[in-house]
This record gives sequence, structure tokens and C-alpha cells, in this order.
Amino acid sequence: MNGAEVLDVGREAIWLTIQLSAPVLIVGLIVGVAIGLLQALTQIQEATLVYAPKIVAIFVSLLIFLPLMGALMSGFMQHIAARISAM
Repeated sequence: MNGAEVLDVGREAIWLTIQLSAPVLIVGLIVGVAIGLLQALTQIQEATLVYAPKIVAIFVSLLIFLPLMGALMSGFMQHIAARISAM
């Protein structure tokens, strides 16, 4: 493997990491902003109010997006295995 191939694999791995983490992070962001907006509108200043809904939302999003994440990781592994076998 030369340097360009190593950089290509690294770039693909970073892109895969972004694709795997983005759905869960976006759900957490949306729930956090919604709870923050609710707190600002109702003037409830409880710092621990954010955690329970955010944990539940992230857990549900993991259950929903887990097949997609598994397929992405499987495809990446097959791509890497094909590159190794081609050497």
C-alpha cells in the first residue's frame, strides 16, 4: 500500500464515522433545543430536565438507525477486505 491508498482508507473511515454518528447526534441536538425552548417559554429553570428526554430519544434513535449503521459498517468492512485480498 502506498501513501495515497492509506489516505484514501483513512478518509473513508472518517466519512463512515460521520455517517454513523450523525443521526444520533442530530436527534440529541433537536431534543436538546426543543427542551431548552420549552424551558425558556415556561421559565422552568431545572438543569436536570434535559437529561431524561434526551436519553430516551437517543435510545430510540439508536434502535431505529442500528440496521443502517450495521449495513454501513458491513459495506466498509467488505470494501477493506476486497482491498486486502487484491494486494
